[in-house]
Amino acid sequence: MKLAILLSFLSSGLSFTIRQPQSYSQFSKSPSCLRASLEAILFDCDGVLADTERDGHRPAFNRAFDQNGIKEEWGVELYGKLLEVGGGKERMTAHWNDVGWPDVIPEKERAEKVKALHLQKTDIFMDLIDEGLIPLRPGVLRIVDEAIASGVKLAVCSTSNEKAVSNLVKVLMGPERASKFQIFAGDMVKAKKPAPDVYNMAVETMNLDKSRCIIVEDTHIGLGAARAAGINCIVTKSSYSADEDFTGAAMVVNELADDPATGITLETLTSLLPVATS
Repeated sequence: MKLAILLSFLSSGLSFTIRQPQSYSQFSKSPSCLRASLEAILFDCDGVLADTERDGHRPAFNRAFDQNGIKEEWGVELYGKLLEVGGGKERMTAHWNDVGWPDVIPEKERAEKVKALHLQKTDIFMDLIDEGLIPLRPGVLRIVDEAIASGVKLAVCSTSNEKAVSNLVKVLMGPERASKFQIFAGDMVKAKKPAPDVYNMAVETMNLDKSRCIIVEDTHIGLGAARAAGINCIVTKSSYSADEDFTGAAMVVNELADDPATGITLETLTSLLPVATS
Protein backbone atom coordinates (compact mmCIF):
# COMPACT_ATOMS: atom_id res chain seq x y z
CA MET A 1 0.00 0.00 0.00
CA LYS A 2 2.80 2.43 0.99
CA LEU A 3 4.71 1.59 -2.20
CA ALA A 4 1.65 2.33 -4.32
CA ILE A 5 1.18 5.75 -2.69
CA LEU A 6 4.83 6.63 -3.25
CA LEU A 7 4.72 5.60 -6.93
CA SER A 8 1.55 7.61 -7.43
CA PHE A 9 3.19 10.72 -5.88
CA LEU A 10 6.29 10.44 -8.07
CA SER A 11 4.25 9.95 -11.25
CA SER A 12 2.28 13.12 -10.55
CA GLY A 13 5.19 15.23 -11.86
CA LEU A 14 5.76 17.07 -8.57
CA SER A 15 9.34 17.55 -7.49
CA PHE A 16 10.90 18.22 -4.12
CA THR A 17 14.34 18.87 -2.72
CA ILE A 18 15.78 17.24 0.33
CA ARG A 19 17.95 19.80 2.23
CA GLN A 20 20.89 18.51 4.19
CA PRO A 21 20.63 19.52 7.87
CA GLN A 22 23.26 22.03 9.06
CA SER A 23 25.51 20.67 11.76
CA TYR A 24 25.92 22.36 15.15
CA SER A 25 29.49 23.23 14.22
CA GLN A 26 28.26 25.35 11.30
CA PHE A 27 26.40 27.55 13.74
CA SER A 28 29.01 27.51 16.48
CA LYS A 29 31.72 28.79 14.15
CA SER A 30 29.71 31.83 13.11
CA PRO A 31 30.74 34.92 15.14
CA SER A 32 27.41 36.62 14.35
CA CYS A 33 25.56 33.78 16.09
CA LEU A 34 27.54 33.83 19.30
CA ARG A 35 29.26 37.21 19.63
CA ALA A 36 27.68 40.63 20.01
CA SER A 37 28.84 43.62 17.98
CA LEU A 38 31.72 45.75 19.20
CA GLU A 39 30.31 48.72 21.14
CA ALA A 40 33.42 50.53 22.38
CA ILE A 41 37.22 50.54 22.37
CA LEU A 42 38.83 51.76 25.58
CA PHE A 43 42.45 52.77 25.01
CA ASP A 44 45.16 53.29 27.56
CA CYS A 45 47.24 56.34 26.67
CA ASP A 46 50.94 56.09 27.47
CA GLY A 47 52.53 53.23 25.56
CA VAL A 48 49.34 52.49 23.62
CA LEU A 49 48.46 55.64 21.67
CA ALA A 50 52.09 56.78 21.66
CA ASP A 51 55.28 55.40 23.16
CA THR A 52 55.43 58.32 25.55
CA GLU A 53 57.04 56.91 28.66
CA ARG A 54 60.68 56.70 27.56
CA ASP A 55 60.80 59.72 25.25
CA GLY A 56 58.06 61.92 26.75
CA HIS A 57 57.32 61.58 30.45
CA ARG A 58 60.84 60.55 31.47
CA PRO A 59 62.64 63.59 29.98
CA ALA A 60 59.80 65.82 31.18
CA PHE A 61 60.36 64.61 34.75
CA ASN A 62 64.09 65.26 34.39
CA ARG A 63 63.54 68.80 33.12
CA ALA A 64 61.18 69.51 36.01
CA PHE A 65 63.75 68.20 38.47
CA ASP A 66 66.49 70.34 36.95
CA GLN A 67 64.33 73.48 37.01
CA ASN A 68 63.67 72.95 40.71
CA GLY A 69 67.24 72.30 41.79
CA ILE A 70 66.72 68.57 42.26
CA LYS A 71 69.99 66.84 41.39
CA GLU A 72 68.55 63.66 39.98
CA GLU A 73 68.10 62.20 36.52
CA TRP A 74 65.91 59.23 35.70
CA GLY A 75 67.73 57.14 33.11
CA VAL A 76 66.02 54.86 30.61
CA GLU A 77 66.64 51.66 32.59
CA LEU A 78 65.74 53.17 35.96
CA TYR A 79 62.53 54.65 34.62
CA GLY A 80 61.48 51.24 33.33
CA LYS A 81 61.61 49.98 36.92
CA LEU A 82 59.84 53.05 38.27
CA LEU A 83 56.92 52.35 35.94
CA GLU A 84 55.96 49.48 38.24
CA VAL A 85 54.19 52.21 40.21
CA GLY A 86 51.22 53.71 38.36
CA GLY A 87 50.78 57.49 38.36
CA GLY A 88 53.45 60.23 38.28
CA LYS A 89 52.88 61.62 41.77
CA GLU A 90 52.80 58.13 43.21
CA ARG A 91 55.95 57.24 41.25
CA MET A 92 57.97 60.15 42.65
CA THR A 93 56.73 59.50 46.18
CA ALA A 94 57.51 55.77 46.09
CA HIS A 95 60.96 56.36 44.59
CA TRP A 96 62.00 59.00 47.11
CA ASN A 97 60.57 57.03 50.00
CA ASP A 98 62.89 54.25 48.86
CA VAL A 99 66.12 56.15 48.09
CA GLY A 100 65.70 59.27 50.20
CA TRP A 101 64.10 62.63 49.52
CA PRO A 102 65.93 65.52 47.82
CA ASP A 103 67.33 68.08 50.27
CA VAL A 104 65.38 70.88 48.58
CA ILE A 105 62.05 69.30 49.56
CA PRO A 106 61.29 69.77 53.29
CA GLU A 107 59.42 66.90 54.92
CA LYS A 108 56.35 69.00 55.69
CA GLU A 109 56.11 70.15 52.07
CA ARG A 110 56.52 66.79 50.34
CA ALA A 111 52.94 66.21 49.24
CA GLU A 112 52.54 69.81 48.04
CA LYS A 113 55.89 69.80 46.22
CA VAL A 114 55.20 66.48 44.50
CA LYS A 115 51.90 67.82 43.25
CA ALA A 116 53.58 70.99 41.95
CA LEU A 117 56.36 69.01 40.28
CA HIS A 118 53.83 66.79 38.56
CA LEU A 119 51.92 69.78 37.20
CA GLN A 120 55.16 71.27 35.91
CA LYS A 121 56.15 67.94 34.37
CA THR A 122 52.77 67.80 32.64
CA ASP A 123 53.30 71.24 31.08
CA ILE A 124 56.74 70.20 29.83
CA PHE A 125 55.31 66.97 28.45
CA MET A 126 52.61 68.86 26.56
CA ASP A 127 55.26 71.10 25.05
CA LEU A 128 56.99 67.97 23.72
CA ILE A 129 53.70 66.83 22.19
CA ASP A 130 53.06 70.25 20.65
CA GLU A 131 56.54 70.21 19.14
CA GLY A 132 55.70 66.97 17.33
CA LEU A 133 58.45 65.02 19.05
CA ILE A 134 56.22 62.10 20.02
CA PRO A 135 54.31 60.36 17.17
CA LEU A 136 51.34 58.02 17.38
CA ARG A 137 52.11 54.33 17.37
CA PRO A 138 51.51 52.39 14.12
CA GLY A 139 47.91 51.46 13.43
CA VAL A 140 46.31 53.70 16.06
CA LEU A 141 44.93 56.27 13.63
CA ARG A 142 43.67 53.57 11.28
CA ILE A 143 41.76 51.76 14.04
CA VAL A 144 40.33 55.05 15.31
CA ASP A 145 39.09 55.97 11.83
CA GLU A 146 37.57 52.51 11.35
CA ALA A 147 35.81 52.81 14.70
CA ILE A 148 34.40 56.25 13.93
CA ALA A 149 33.17 55.11 10.52
CA SER A 150 31.45 52.11 12.12
CA GLY A 151 29.87 54.00 15.00
CA VAL A 152 32.05 52.31 17.64
CA LYS A 153 32.46 54.48 20.75
CA LEU A 154 35.94 55.59 21.82
CA ALA A 155 37.54 56.47 25.14
CA VAL A 156 40.98 56.90 26.67
CA CYS A 157 41.35 55.54 30.20
CA SER A 158 44.70 56.53 31.67
CA THR A 159 46.53 57.03 34.95
CA SER A 160 48.00 60.23 33.48
CA ASN A 161 46.81 63.78 33.96
CA GLU A 162 43.55 64.53 32.12
CA LYS A 163 44.97 67.70 30.59
CA ALA A 164 47.97 65.84 29.17
CA VAL A 165 45.85 63.01 27.75
CA SER A 166 43.37 65.39 26.12
CA ASN A 167 46.19 67.41 24.59
CA LEU A 168 47.89 64.32 23.21
CA VAL A 169 44.70 63.09 21.55
CA LYS A 170 43.87 66.52 20.11
CA VAL A 171 47.35 67.31 18.79
CA LEU A 172 48.26 63.87 17.43
CA MET A 173 44.83 62.94 16.04
CA GLY A 174 43.32 66.32 15.23
CA PRO A 175 40.33 68.07 16.80
CA GLU A 176 37.71 66.26 14.70
CA ARG A 177 38.83 62.82 15.86
CA ALA A 178 39.43 64.08 19.38
CA SER A 179 35.79 65.15 19.60
CA LYS A 180 34.79 61.47 19.30
CA PHE A 181 36.71 60.50 22.43
CA GLN A 182 35.75 60.62 26.08
CA ILE A 183 38.70 61.01 28.45
CA PHE A 184 38.96 59.32 31.84
CA ALA A 185 42.12 60.04 33.84
CA GLY A 186 43.74 58.78 37.00
CA ASP A 187 42.93 61.83 39.09
CA MET A 188 39.21 61.29 38.41
CA VAL A 189 39.07 58.05 40.44
CA LYS A 190 40.04 56.94 43.93
CA ALA A 191 42.41 54.16 42.91
CA LYS A 192 44.66 53.99 39.87
CA LYS A 193 45.55 50.93 37.82
CA PRO A 194 45.83 48.00 38.48
CA ALA A 195 42.56 48.87 40.21
CA PRO A 196 39.67 48.80 37.70
CA ASP A 197 38.22 52.17 38.77
CA VAL A 198 38.99 54.17 35.62
CA TYR A 199 37.51 51.49 33.35
CA ASN A 200 34.44 51.09 35.54
CA MET A 201 33.95 54.86 35.41
CA ALA A 202 34.09 54.79 31.60
CA VAL A 203 31.55 51.97 31.44
CA GLU A 204 29.15 53.71 33.81
CA THR A 205 29.54 57.17 32.26
CA MET A 206 29.16 55.94 28.68
CA ASN A 207 26.47 53.37 29.58
CA LEU A 208 28.42 50.52 28.02
CA ASP A 209 27.98 46.77 28.05
CA LYS A 210 31.28 45.28 29.28
CA SER A 211 30.78 42.18 27.15
CA ARG A 212 30.81 44.39 24.04
CA CYS A 213 33.94 46.38 24.93
CA ILE A 214 37.64 45.81 24.25
CA ILE A 215 40.47 47.41 26.20
CA VAL A 216 43.84 48.16 24.57
CA GLU A 217 46.74 48.14 27.05
CA ASP A 218 50.51 47.78 26.93
CA THR A 219 51.56 46.72 30.45
CA HIS A 220 50.76 44.00 32.95
CA ILE A 221 49.48 46.73 35.29
CA GLY A 222 46.99 47.87 32.67
CA LEU A 223 46.05 44.29 31.87
CA GLY A 224 45.40 43.74 35.56
CA ALA A 225 43.03 46.70 35.59
CA ALA A 226 41.21 45.36 32.54
CA ARG A 227 40.82 41.91 34.04
CA ALA A 228 39.64 43.36 37.35
CA ALA A 229 37.01 45.32 35.42
CA GLY A 230 35.88 42.13 33.68
CA ILE A 231 36.62 43.41 30.15
CA ASN A 232 38.62 41.53 27.52
CA CYS A 233 41.96 43.11 26.68
CA ILE A 234 44.39 43.13 23.77
CA VAL A 235 47.98 44.05 24.64
CA THR A 236 50.23 46.01 22.29
CA LYS A 237 53.74 45.70 23.69
CA SER A 238 55.64 48.95 24.18
CA SER A 239 59.32 49.79 24.67
CA TYR A 240 59.20 49.12 28.40
CA SER A 241 56.78 46.21 28.52
CA ALA A 242 58.06 43.71 25.94
CA ASP A 243 59.18 41.15 28.53
CA GLU A 244 56.24 41.43 30.93
CA ASP A 245 53.84 38.61 31.74
CA PHE A 246 50.56 39.07 29.87
CA THR A 247 48.81 35.93 31.03
CA GLY A 248 45.07 36.48 30.76
CA ALA A 249 45.15 38.81 27.76
CA ALA A 250 42.77 38.00 24.91
CA MET A 251 45.60 38.70 22.44
CA VAL A 252 49.18 40.01 22.59
CA VAL A 253 50.79 41.80 19.62
CA ASN A 254 53.79 44.03 19.02
CA GLU A 255 51.64 46.78 17.48
CA LEU A 256 48.27 47.42 15.85
CA ALA A 257 50.10 47.97 12.53
CA ASP A 258 49.33 50.43 9.74
CA ASP A 259 48.51 47.77 7.15
CA PRO A 260 45.02 46.32 7.74
CA ALA A 261 45.96 43.22 5.75
CA THR A 262 48.46 42.19 8.41
CA GLY A 263 47.41 44.28 11.42
CA ILE A 264 44.59 44.46 13.92
CA THR A 265 41.17 45.43 12.57
CA LEU A 266 37.69 45.97 14.02
CA GLU A 267 36.93 42.42 12.92
CA THR A 268 39.89 41.21 14.97
CA LEU A 269 38.71 43.11 18.03
CA THR A 270 35.16 41.80 17.61
CA SER A 271 36.52 38.26 17.54
CA LEU A 272 37.97 38.87 21.02
CA LEU A 273 34.60 39.60 22.60
CA PRO A 274 33.27 36.95 25.00
CA VAL A 275 31.29 34.14 23.44
CA ALA A 276 27.66 34.03 24.58
CA THR A 277 26.70 31.09 26.77
CA SER A 278 23.03 31.02 25.84
